[in-house]
Amino acid sequence: MEERGGAEPTPGCSGLGPGGVRGGGAHSWAPEDAWMGTHPKYLEMMELDIGDASQVYIAFLVYLDLMESKSWHEVNCVGLPDLQLICLVGTEIEGEGLQTVVPTPISASLSHNRIREILKASRKLQGDPDLPMSFTLAIVESDSTIVYYKLTDGFMLPDPQVSFEATISKQWKKKKRKL
Repeated sequence: MEERGGAEPTPGCSGLGPGGVRGGGAHSWAPEDAWMGTHPKYLEMMELDIGDASQVYIAFLVYLDLMESKSWHEVNCVGLPDLQLICLVGTEIEGEGLQTVVPTPISASLSHNRIREILKASRKLQGDPDLPMSFTLAIVESDSTIVYYKLTDGFMLPDPQVSFEATISKQWKKKKRKL
C-alpha cells in the first residue's frame, strides 16, 4: 500500500478505481460520490478489510450480477484473509447447496497452487466435505462484463441435456395417449 503526502491510508482501500487506475482521472471511481459507496453490501465488503478498493468493487459488481441478473438466493460475502480474497457464497436455486464464487479481474494470474488453495477454502465455505471441491471463477472485464467458469478438482461430467427432439417426442406420445 502506498502513502502520499503523509496521509493515512484507508483500511481496505488502495485508492484504485475499478480499472486499477489511481487518482483523479476520468476512470477513477470514488465510492463516497456514488450510490455504491452507501450500499450495505458494499460497506460490508469494505469492512472485511481484504484487498484494495478495486477488489471490493469487482466483488460488488459480481454480487449485483448474481442477485439482479442471475436471481441467486442469499448471497453473502466472506473474507479469506489467508488468501486475500473476497468470496461470495450463495445458492443459484433456492433450497440447493451453497456455491462459492470468486470474483477476479481479467488481469489476475492464477497458478495451479493458488487454484488448489481456493478449492480447499471453498470446500470449507460450502460446509459439506462430501461434495467435490469446486468454485466458480467470476472474471470481470474493465467494461464490467462478467464471465463465469466453474473449476473443480478433476473432471466432472456435464449435466445431461435434454434434446429438443426428445422433448417433442415425449409431448407427442402424451397427446397420442389422450386421443
